[in-house]
Order: sequence, then structure tokens, then C-alpha cells
Amino acid sequence: MPKLSLFLICAAVVCAQPRKTVFLITDAEGVAGVCRQDQTDPKNTEMRQLLTGEINAAVEGFYEGGADEVIVWDGHDGSQTLSALTIHPRAKLIMGDPALTMTFEKHYTAIGFVGQHARADSKGGVMAHSFSSLGIQTMLMNGKPVGEIETQAALAGAFDTPVIFLSGDRAAADDLRAIVPNAELAVVKEGLANYVCVTLSAEAARALIRERAKSAMQKAGSIKPYKVQGPVTIQIEHTSRSALGVDVPLHPEAEIIDARTVRYRGKDFLDAWTQARRH
Repeated sequence: MPKLSLFLICAAVVCAQPRKTVFLITDAEGVAGVCRQDQTDPKNTEMRQLLTGEINAAVEGFYEGGADEVIVWDGHDGSQTLSALTIHPRAKLIMGDPALTMTFEKHYTAIGFVGQHARADSKGGVMAHSFSSLGIQTMLMNGKPVGEIETQAALAGAFDTPVIFLSGDRAAADDLRAIVPNAELAVVKEGLANYVCVTLSAEAARALIRERAKSAMQKAGSIKPYKVQGPVTIQIEHTSRSALGVDVPLHPEAEIIDARTVRYRGKDFLDAWTQARRH
């Protein structure tokens, strides 16, 4: 076979390979060295350095494991924590609210979490909460307690995208292990109480995260998306300060349970989640 023809065939095969893109969701409560509520202020200099260091370690690990692109979403407290000045030079940064689907309709190769905390009321969870520590008391999916990990994994699963990696405290790792047993986990601290933890050093946490992110990327194809079969109910119990407004009963799909609790029903997860998030 002529060398030119062989080159063209090889080039065509390479071009046909799908681009491997990882979407990385970030938070702050699960970062090593962050154990007090005041540390989670998005303007806290130390927290920003600790979080950015862990994110960049994960990005480096994903690239070492074979990723072609890593997109990082600044997911903590209004998306005002990260900076393009300090984020990994090969990463792309989403700042702002990526809306209901979190851009998962782009069908990323995989999803990962950095700095993630456990769901509300988790034993040993450092600053554990479900979406809003001030606004939401508990959240149930089909009657079972859930938080960001379970619902974002289910949302990704609705678009056939698996969660392959999580770094955070041990309680958060347990939450993901329960639904995605073969995901790679980097436990960077362990909670003794809500605001008390035993933590790795920043250097040790970054080394662990880089190693596990690399391993996660290498086995991404063997990790299945987390899918929740329908029908699905999403029940949200708000805190007293966020009791239901007068307009909630006007939505026909909203079932009012009590003054602080509302339930949504959908034919599948995406349908139920869409209803809950719109209100």
C-alpha cells in the first residue's frame, strides 16, 4: 500500500475518534483544610488557593489519563470563587449558572467532582447539606435522601454520561460509592462533627487527587452512567426561613405536603427535576 494512502487511512481513523471531554463540578466544603463555615466565603483567600490547587491537580490527572479537554464549572456560592488567572492553563472555565441541564446535553465523556460535600444530615459530613444550607432542609428522590451528588449524577445519566471521579470528605465519597461503585474516589478529609475534621495537607491531597483522576480517566469507558428509572418523585423540604411562597400552589404539578415541603412527579428523572428546579 502506498505510504500516502496509509497516512490518509490512519489520519481518518484518528479523526473519527470521539473527543474525550471531562466536565468538572467544583464546590468548597469538601476541600482539604476547609472545615469551618467562614472558610467557605468565596472571597476567602486561603480557600480559593486550596480549592484551585485541588482542581488543577484533577485537571492534570485527567490529561495524564487521556483526556483531550477538561471544562471546569465554578459551582460554589454563585460561581464567584475561581479565576482564569489561576486555573490550570489547559482547562476551560465556566463562570455563572449553566442552567437546568448544566450543559450535559453536550454529552461529555465523563463528569467529576472536586471539593464535594455529602448530602444533608450525613453522619460525619463536613458542612453537609443538599444544594442550599440556608434554603433546603432535606431532599428526597423516590423517598430516599439525596443531595448534589445523587441528583447531578442522575442528571448526567439522563444524557448517558457517567460520573467517574470525586474528591471530598469520606461521607461524600460514601454517597457516590453507593450509586457508582467503581468511580475513583479521593478522600482528603474525614469529619468528626459538622465543623470538625481530620484533613490531609494540601500537598498530600493534591497528589492523591491527581493519581485518582488519572486512574478514573483511564477506566472511564468501563463506568456506566447512573440512571434513575421512572416514574420519579422529587420532594423538597425547605428551611423555615424559606417556607413556600403563595405562588407555589398555582403550579398544577406541585403537590404541597406542608408549609415547607413540596413534591414533584415526573415520568423520568429529567421531567421531575425540571419541575423542581423551575420553582
